[in-house]
Amino acid sequence: MGAFVTELFTPSEDSESTEHTTAERAAAASRSTWVSVVVNLALTSTQIVAGVLTKSQGLIADGVHSLSDLIADFVVLFANHHSQKDADEDHPYGHHRYETAASLVLGLLLLAVGLGMLWSAAVKLEQPEAIPQVHMAALWVALGALTAKELLFRYMLAVAKRVKSSMLVANAWHARSDAASSLVVSLGIIGNLAGYPILDPIAAAIVGFMVTKMGWEFGWDALHDLMDRAVDDEEVAAIRQTLAETPGIMGVHDIRTRKMGDMVVVDAHIEVDATLTVEAGHDIAVEARRRVMQRHRVLNLMTHVDPWRRPDGDHEKVSVAAG
Repeated sequence: MGAFVTELFTPSEDSESTEHTTAERAAAASRSTWVSVVVNLALTSTQIVAGVLTKSQGLIADGVHSLSDLIADFVVLFANHHSQKDADEDHPYGHHRYETAASLVLGLLLLAVGLGMLWSAAVKLEQPEAIPQVHMAALWVALGALTAKELLFRYMLAVAKRVKSSMLVANAWHARSDAASSLVVSLGIIGNLAGYPILDPIAAAIVGFMVTKMGWEFGWDALHDLMDRAVDDEEVAAIRQTLAETPGIMGVHDIRTRKMGDMVVVDAHIEVDATLTVEAGHDIAVEARRRVMQRHRVLNLMTHVDPWRRPDGDHEKVSVAAG
């Protein structure tokens, strides 16, 4: 997920993003996810029933994958609802990490489903002579599922990019993994119909590998975010520039960031004229915070005011302690 999220959430998109409120993002997430629920409910029942009737292990595996999508949709709905709760005494920065936790659950779900598919396919491949020939109807069901999943992916990704939600990006790519698996299953069924029955469980194994790999990537990325991973260098540079352009700020250093769901918490040291009053320095810090939170996906900015071109007491103490 990390590569996809990096591509979608570049500073050029995020740094001036003020057009969507939290409520709008939540509503868009809810609508797109309910569309996914309806599609996956229909696909799950159709694929599993058709797979059993046509004797296609690949189609059954694809149906199980669609079922995991359905469960994932309800996980997203749950997280989307709870992440919009206001900050409280126990959660002073809000509940945004419900989204990250949901992405972790999605990753673990994909990982479990993928490993189950690999195990099932391995059992079949141990007895290739017992693999039955599938019915032609299996191919039509697989192709129909491929079309539906690709359309669902494109719709969900468009919504995710519009409202800038990494949780929806994860769920959209979950749908794309289902589309890719349907393509592989279709090829396996074609091979089976052409006289190579072993290609159907091989297709199921490939699907299992794809799902396992994507689950690992989603889960690993979400785990790093839960451990206060910083945003990328480009986004930090954009925040630094906004601070540096604030009137009264002579220098900026020690910018630290940590992700909070799709938002970012920032700490920064700003340098101001040492002859200013405390009130004047405070006003500069307030304006810097306002600008950063307005122009970037920053949930909160904590500033530390340092005198410009004067010894920094904080760093002196660190040096002494280190020595």
